[in-house]
Amino acid sequence: MPIAVHTTRAGGPEVLTAVDVPRPAPGPGELLVEVAAVGVNFIETYQRSGVYPVEHPFVPGSEASGTVVELGPGVEDFAVGDRVATTEGTGTYAEYTVLSAEKALRVPDGVPLDVAGALPLQGMTAHYLVNSSYAVQAGDTALCYAGAGGVGLLLIQLLKLKGATVITTTSTPGKAALARAAGADHVLDYDDVPHRVRELTGGRGVDVVYDGIGKDTFEHSLDALRIRGTLVLFGGASGQVPPFDLQQLNAHGSLTVTRPKLNDFLLDAEERAWRSGELFSLVAEGRLDVRIGGRFPLADAGLAHTELESRRTTGKLVLEPSAAGQDG
Repeated sequence: MPIAVHTTRAGGPEVLTAVDVPRPAPGPGELLVEVAAVGVNFIETYQRSGVYPVEHPFVPGSEASGTVVELGPGVEDFAVGDRVATTEGTGTYAEYTVLSAEKALRVPDGVPLDVAGALPLQGMTAHYLVNSSYAVQAGDTALCYAGAGGVGLLLIQLLKLKGATVITTTSTPGKAALARAAGADHVLDYDDVPHRVRELTGGRGVDVVYDGIGKDTFEHSLDALRIRGTLVLFGGASGQVPPFDLQQLNAHGSLTVTRPKLNDFLLDAEERAWRSGELFSLVAEGRLDVRIGGRFPLADAGLAHTELESRRTTGKLVLEPSAAGQDG
């Protein structure tokens, strides 16, 4: 029987256990996918630990790639053997998962399935950040935090492809080297970021700040912006920003603040195809590097969670149900 990783109660990484499960069957409009790679994300650690309540038994996972092995009734746009990925799945910590055909992303030849499993969530996040939340133009200067993280490494590369100057932050020399290799023009530590940004920009400030940290960096982000600059607050790794007096935007120079989330930028199949298509094309052309920072057998999902929660990781962690089907 195939296996899935589930938890029957909230707790630490040790509550994630591999169990035998029946092979699922696709319903109308669905695909049955043999999973090649599963992206591991922080939301799954929150679900596992009970920060986000879930019904038990619970199989985590929303991001995966693999090969279509069965079509549900009414599916006409996919065929058995197609290579697909998603960031909108459920229960993807498994050897087989069922996906809505509407939310499946086509993986082109030239993109390995392990890369396709590591890319969708962070990649499409970076894509909407630079194209939609704030449309980056050549000559812009951007500040993004955590430049060696899963989003950060992709965001730096997409910003450079747009012709922007990129300032980022990291916490260790090794992470700084990764950010520079991705194309960052300036890599700072977290000490006195606004002052150092002003020095680098001749006192002007940056056009846009991409802030996924939240509570600990929010005020610094405002202080680093130019007059009429934009703060894109897309996460809260350090906690949520407290209630905020909008008059501060006036005092800082007529600033704009937006708080987006990925699902609002994947509203239909056309938008999904646009974002994923551009990203996969860049990967296939060798213009976008997806760093897989760690690989774990599916049954070792608990170890992957331990590593992710340590904050020592770089790039993306993936679970691999098997070594088969990785090359494409």
